[in-house]
Amino acid sequence: MPAPTGVLVVNLGTPDAPTPEAVRRFLAEFLSDPRVVDLPRLPWQFILRTVVLPFRPKRSAHAYQQIWTPAGSPLLTGTEALTRALERRLAALVPAPLLVAMGMTYGNPSIGQAIDRLLAAGVARLVVLPLYPQYSTTTTAAALDRVDAALARRPRPPERLVIEDYHDDPGHVAALAASIQAARGPFDHLLFSFHGIPARYAAAGDPYGGRCRATARLVAERLGLPDARWSVAFQSRIGRARWLEPYTEDRLRELAATDGGRLAVVCPGFAVDCLETLEEIAIRGSTTYLTTGGADFEYIAALNDDAAQVDSLARLAAARLGAGAAG
Repeated sequence: MPAPTGVLVVNLGTPDAPTPEAVRRFLAEFLSDPRVVDLPRLPWQFILRTVVLPFRPKRSAHAYQQIWTPAGSPLLTGTEALTRALERRLAALVPAPLLVAMGMTYGNPSIGQAIDRLLAAGVARLVVLPLYPQYSTTTTAAALDRVDAALARRPRPPERLVIEDYHDDPGHVAALAASIQAARGPFDHLLFSFHGIPARYAAAGDPYGGRCRATARLVAERLGLPDARWSVAFQSRIGRARWLEPYTEDRLRELAATDGGRLAVVCPGFAVDCLETLEEIAIRGSTTYLTTGGADFEYIAALNDDAAQVDSLARLAAARLGAGAAG
């Protein structure tokens, strides 16, 4: 029997609980990654330990409490559901033994734990699928750092194959467009809100911002939207440094003051709903828009384990393996 192929689904991660203590552990790991914060290590660690971690976890825990479910973190449960659905779909596309596991760049279950599980099953090839449609050094490269570190500890690591980016994949674009078409009613304006990164990263060559705008343009074209009816903004800014612009909060206020009609917001940088979509956009973003003059607001959910997203990701993985994609 041939050795199975493994598919490692990677997401960013989440605290184990919506408590200050759990959030502090998560943030300490996340914000210590030089891919995420590229400041000199010793000064940054001093700031992190004395300024950030004593205060931010309490505020973040409150935000997590707004979106936590009885089953746990939406990012965790959503990624688990997507992983299970992806394994089922791949079984129909790839005529060979195949296992799919999930690992988080930060927090639990870790990338290392997921790789251990796959290698214990005898995986000889490993497809790494970071759930970031638009490549960035802050997300995709950070995840691959963890994958490579885990594999380097193995005397005979499997062949590693990577899906680094799928921002313009036709199947992914079609899935996004279909989810927007299924919105609860017609909208006057569609805002594409992507997670931001510091502007200095883009200036240094990170392609993320351009790929976000390309995704938005392709989806708008598929929907037949004229330029005046859609726009792009970037959310989740931290600190005082300049990030990719325009900022989502500013754009929400601007749209409320100018158009003021029915606004739909979609976040195509997130494969699965999480704190940044459910709390920052669906709750706080909605409040910002409606209290500054907007008439109506709809957050369009992430694709999660929607069949169209599952199929598009499965076909990407099958193609990376060189397998047929019929069925």
